[in-house]
Amino acid sequence: MKRIAAITLSLLSVAAVAAFAADSTTTAKGWISDSMCAAKHAGTGAACAKKCIEGGSKPVFVDEAKKDVWTIDNPDSVKDAYGKHVSLTVTKDDAAKSVHVTEVSVLGE
Repeated sequence: MKRIAAITLSLLSVAAVAAFAADSTTTAKGWISDSMCAAKHAGTGAACAKKCIEGGSKPVFVDEAKKDVWTIDNPDSVKDAYGKHVSLTVTKDDAAKSVHVTEVSVLGE
């Protein structure tokens, strides 16, 4: 009986982790900006964002709806979208205010 309870508990734990991971993946629209200017140039400063990132600033994602600024934990994934309006598929880490980008679509091109 203990063995059945242990197996059931293990399966429920795996299911809970999988459900949590699925819920944190989302699609968001916004801009790839630089960590220095962030939301100030979102949508208007593509050249500035690109120059700042190439000069050493970190790329960030600026959510278009809330103007929230999110760090990008895998910055190479957005290297072709500096300063551009994008739709991203991401896994959010709300506690760290960061995103892991799994897909990038440049909008308006």
